[in-house]
Amino acid sequence: MKAKKVLKVLGIILLILLVLILILVIVVHVNAKKNRPVMNETAAKGLELVQKDFTVTKLDAGDYTDMKFYGIMKFHVDQYRIEELGNLSVMTADMGFMQMVSFLITPYEKNLPVCTLDYMYILGSRTSYTEFYDLAADTESDAYRGVQDSLKELASRYADLEDSKVEEHWYDTYLTVFMHKKLKRADDARNKEMFCDALQTYLDAAKATELNSPEDQAKQVENTQQYCDGLIEKGGVSTDLFKKVLGEEKTHEFFDRVFFGTDLYRK
Repeated sequence: MKAKKVLKVLGIILLILLVLILILVIVVHVNAKKNRPVMNETAAKGLELVQKDFTVTKLDAGDYTDMKFYGIMKFHVDQYRIEELGNLSVMTADMGFMQMVSFLITPYEKNLPVCTLDYMYILGSRTSYTEFYDLAADTESDAYRGVQDSLKELASRYADLEDSKVEEHWYDTYLTVFMHKKLKRADDARNKEMFCDALQTYLDAAKATELNSPEDQAKQVENTQQYCDGLIEKGGVSTDLFKKVLGEEKTHEFFDRVFFGTDLYRK
């Protein structure tokens, strides 16, 4: 009798666990279905804004266009050349319970900071990382300081949004303007507004900035290459994942040829 009672209790526990797992699967599926359009619309809107102000040519990202890690982590990467500005890479990631879009402009032809806009959707929560990295040839010029002032003003417009705590990293020294925000599904419209505002503010600054001299362009390529090499040597949040799956050599190639595009501008 005791054995039957034990089996009955175990059966009930197993049934409860199965129900909980089923509920979790349903929640993940429903949230993924809701988040995915937001991710895709964000990437599409960003490209639309760039194309409105600049001539954009799509490049072939080769084997790095679609990457699948551990059977569930799917990455899609589109690479573009922005005429009279630099390299654009748009990466989306889809893991079911989590979607992410990364919009990265690496300028070589103008004295501007690197612009990176990352948005992550996990179930019903959102986290945004708007960052501008000082890898320009001349960060002390009046024109560059003017660009920074416009970006700081941008950040002030979203000071009301909750800040997201981010761990310190070695590359924080390059960050002078950034917004790390913790959002909810109800903030989707504001999230999109912030994305578009940040990108348009950057593009307006890019239009007003003169073209680099060959020497400054070479310096900017050098600065960016050192930053990329540092990510691989010293580590980074997403870099560590790519190194683990692709290996160091392939990660170097992905960064140099596609993600940051230093190979395109190296003389």
